[in-house]
Amino acid sequence: MGIDYYNILKVNRNATDDDLRKAYRRLAMIWHPDKNPNDKIQAEAKFKQLSEAYDVLSDPQKRQIYDAYGEEALKSGQFPPHSSASHGGASASHQRPRNNGNPNVSSKFSSFRFNPRDAEDIYAEMFGDGGSSSNGRAKSTGRWYNRDGYFRTSNGAGERNREHQKKGPPVEKNLSCSLEDLYKGAKKKMKISRTITEASGRVRTVEEILTIDLKPGWKKGTKITFPEKGNQGPGFIPSDLVFVVDEKPHPVYKRDGNDLIVNHEVTLLESLTGKNLELTTLDGRILLIPLNDIVKPGEEVVVQNQGMPISKEPNKRGNLIVKLDVKYPARLTDEQKVDLRRVLGGSS
Repeated sequence: MGIDYYNILKVNRNATDDDLRKAYRRLAMIWHPDKNPNDKIQAEAKFKQLSEAYDVLSDPQKRQIYDAYGEEALKSGQFPPHSSASHGGASASHQRPRNNGNPNVSSKFSSFRFNPRDAEDIYAEMFGDGGSSSNGRAKSTGRWYNRDGYFRTSNGAGERNREHQKKGPPVEKNLSCSLEDLYKGAKKKMKISRTITEASGRVRTVEEILTIDLKPGWKKGTKITFPEKGNQGPGFIPSDLVFVVDEKPHPVYKRDGNDLIVNHEVTLLESLTGKNLELTTLDGRILLIPLNDIVKPGEEVVVQNQGMPISKEPNKRGNLIVKLDVKYPARLTDEQKVDLRRVLGGSS
């Protein structure tokens, strides 16, 4: 049976990042080898186990693979078919949901390689201590950190670590959306990759999947911010990651604010005798628009409350504007001309 990382950290399977940090900090302070001089061998084994559990569960990609396939598959990089996937880190009564029968889970991580972080690096990141509790501080990227979260610069001036760090500029990414998505609303999953500089100075890459909940009626230029999900440089708080909504061109409809515009051509006969115009809306409904009056070239028909949703007023929509054009015949025979004069009241 594989290792149960959740049990090692004494957290449940829905533990948040904050839960994991608190659990690790509490247990690492108990089991650090320097805290157990009389039983360093057992303490070192327990400390490494705690660090490995935190490393896996705090990394979204590692945690997702572990939850779906277990510890052995995580470390080997060999993922079994979804039908036989099992969680090697927990008994049946404690297993998390696996891949729900999704055959794409294993292929999604086909290039994954398990690279565990050093236990002392994790400890230094949490406590600014490089693992040596005898002196209470460790040198990292030009600063001396102590366990209280302070750092001392080369000129000896002490200051609060995070409170005095600067935040990098926001990182903006384009979020391309179809008009249907912006009409109905949608959930988009975006895989991101960012770099983090640890207290030890080591730079590591973190991959994560973010869920963006598109609201009906959002417009081009709408910004969705994920705080501190951007890159982190030494001495900086992680940047914010900002997705900016962009709108893909639609083959039928054009958006104008909250209104939708569609161009439609009718024949000369239809312009004179009328017709029922049939349109398929962005949510798949069939809309019938009767044209009972004579249609002139360039005329517009406004259908109220059939445009885009208004995001700040969920029960309201813009208008649907149908711009009509009349298609004239390329030529008429003499007989057709005579018939038209007769019908329209002209002289022969």
